Amino acid sequence: MGNVTWDTLDWDALDRLRAIFLSEAGPRGMYWTSRSDLVNYDFTFGRRIAWKWAAVLRELHWRRWTPPADTVLDWGSGSGVASRRVIEAFGPKRFTSLFFHDCSELAMDFAAEAARSAFPRLRVERADANLLTGDAPVGLLVVSHVLGELDDRGREHLLRLARRAEAILWVEPGSFQSSRDLIADFREHLRGEFHILAPCTHQAACGLLARENARHWCHNFADPPAGIMGNANWVRFAKRAGIDLRRLPYSFLALEKPAHAGRGTACRAPTTDSGNPAILSVSDCSRILGEPRHYKGHALVTSCQEDGVYDVTLRKRDAPALFKALKGCGEAPIYRWDLSDGRIIDAQKPGNVSV
Repeated sequence: MGNVTWDTLDWDALDRLRAIFLSEAGPRGMYWTSRSDLVNYDFTFGRRIAWKWAAVLRELHWRRWTPPADTVLDWGSGSGVASRRVIEAFGPKRFTSLFFHDCSELAMDFAAEAARSAFPRLRVERADANLLTGDAPVGLLVVSHVLGELDDRGREHLLRLARRAEAILWVEPGSFQSSRDLIADFREHLRGEFHILAPCTHQAACGLLARENARHWCHNFADPPAGIMGNANWVRFAKRAGIDLRRLPYSFLALEKPAHAGRGTACRAPTTDSGNPAILSVSDCSRILGEPRHYKGHALVTSCQEDGVYDVTLRKRDAPALFKALKGCGEAPIYRWDLSDGRIIDAQKPGNVSV
């Protein structure tokens, strides 16, 4: 894969890539000009993407979900960091084959080389035309940070491919537009054919599509690894790239065909009032979108559940421990609210998932 270090990093290449990613037109075409571009990207921007995937994969482990297929297709692979993280998370023995597709041959070559180095027993190949356009099941489809690069034709092709998958894991940057596009162009088209694992706690139409919720979007925040904020190299990179290391916004979608559904749909609450274990169904819960907005003495929470998306208020004096906990609600922010006139009186946070 190469032996790039912070001392040998090609800052000019990273500056050029960053300018492309942030351009008004968005990244289009062949922006990888050399293998060195991919090495430097994978070492920096790619690792930040990996931290977002880590948050998603931790939530899927919390739900005790495992992929129903042993074949992985990494579509729009770039450096291949997404599929490598997926395979690491569930264990390479779980999979037999990994296929890459990207408009760049440089990217596919780099991704395949990195995967073979990480998983020497895994079959790693480029995806052929039959896999991309045929009728056979795809297996586990992995998609990461692609919506900003796709025109309408590209999205239609990806939607057709997604319908052939047994399961889909998809992560986007967490921006307003990418989140909205993921919902409107894919979630809503696929929800009749797939079981929605996450982030939703329900299978209904997305409440964000209601006119009154036009300002909201579905996103959460991943935490970087411990010590990053004290790492001089990462601080220098963040300053030059204009990014906030503390905040890693992401949007995601995890789906599987109904034949495989049923796992990860219930969570075990710590206890009932009597002290006995109780089962708390995810479908009875809500997900916090973004982060709670804390003010003096109260917080506003944008809450998503089967009956829609709306703001609820938590007063510190009603539930001081919960008020404090929501300041760092982090990943998988799923709760069952006890509400009174739009105010949170108390809440249950599911514990371990019950299969």
